[in-house]
Amino acid sequence: MSETGLSLDTLDIVSNDTYAKNGYPHEAWALLRREAPVYWYDRGVKLPFWAITKHEDIVKISRQPGKNLNAPRLAVFPEFTPPEEDKRIARHLLVMDRPDHTQYRKLAAAYFTPRSIHRLESNIERITREILDELTLEETSEVDFVTAVSVPLPLAVLADMLGVPREDWQLLFRWTNAIVGSEDPEYRQGETPEDSAGSARRALFEYFWKMAEERRQEPRDDIVSVLANAKLEGEDVPSFELLSYYFLLVVAGNETTRNAMSGGLLAFTEHPGEFEKLRRNPELIPVAVEEIVRWTTPVIQFCRTPTEDLELRGQKIRAGESMCLFYPSANRDEEVFAEPFAFQVDRQPNRHLAFGIGEHFCLGANLARLELRILFRQLAERLVEVETTGPVVRLRSSFLGGVKHMPIRYRLRY
Repeated sequence: MSETGLSLDTLDIVSNDTYAKNGYPHEAWALLRREAPVYWYDRGVKLPFWAITKHEDIVKISRQPGKNLNAPRLAVFPEFTPPEEDKRIARHLLVMDRPDHTQYRKLAAAYFTPRSIHRLESNIERITREILDELTLEETSEVDFVTAVSVPLPLAVLADMLGVPREDWQLLFRWTNAIVGSEDPEYRQGETPEDSAGSARRALFEYFWKMAEERRQEPRDDIVSVLANAKLEGEDVPSFELLSYYFLLVVAGNETTRNAMSGGLLAFTEHPGEFEKLRRNPELIPVAVEEIVRWTTPVIQFCRTPTEDLELRGQKIRAGESMCLFYPSANRDEEVFAEPFAFQVDRQPNRHLAFGIGEHFCLGANLARLELRILFRQLAERLVEVETTGPVVRLRSSFLGGVKHMPIRYRLRY
């Protein structure tokens, strides 16, 4: 039992309300790392699971994809159960295993290499500068950083890569909110989480099906064209998998970077000395971005399902049982990180797992890093002062760690 009375029998690491009200349950994860790093969790969920909280174990499991499958359980969703007649919500990289995962990842991999992403740099620089310029023109120096900066920036970059016209950008925003925030009343579009996520997914599928058809007739320099005209063993990508690919790019390419940006600035308001380090030493930006990503870890958890019985730290896990990998816990592991609960922009080495590890390493990691480097470089150059002026409102989700609203008072150089 911890000093605050928290015990293995009372801790909560899956309730959506816990994350909305208190943020990440770091104390609970720390207790698990100390006392039960492989823990059978059967409270408040329809399907129990093994909670995996140590860095070493998550690395080991992730590097054995043939033995530990992504399918059939993507993650722990305590309140969300797909209806029986619609189990195939989407079939994309996150729920694929070998050999399909390898084949489908190759379809877009070339678009996300460092060399390919580098050609986007000037455009991202421009978008970021324009967004910050807008803030300098505001009559007041108070704004919701999420809606003013961390929403429009990755949204504009993503829409440009997909070839989505500007008048439709807000559609992407609404769909992603309705999908990842289906259990949050602010974002839910329908009576139930299933209604919200399902209707948004169907609308997204319909939109990109029409767009893919157009790109087959007239290809452009965008990723919708790349995938619409891609071939698998000489055949077109099946329609369901093609639309699922667009679904993944829209959701993953928007939400995670948005939340790293918001969480990163929040960390700097709480640790102003670290922001001063960036001002004085802009060469720290790439290193600081890795610390921002470690600190925020936007994706909270994914599941893996073993194909055969195994033993991990003395616990016998049966084939077919779920193992839930908690990445924010791994990124605070005392055996891996010196002073893991300190935010240090010059932290090196930094073996964080915020982008995952192994063959399922985040496809968009290079793009996310570039966007974060550009934003925080410009903020370090232009942000004279900043402070939060009200409570930070978090997404009601135990899957993605989101900041919905973050009111700040700021002063920017033009």
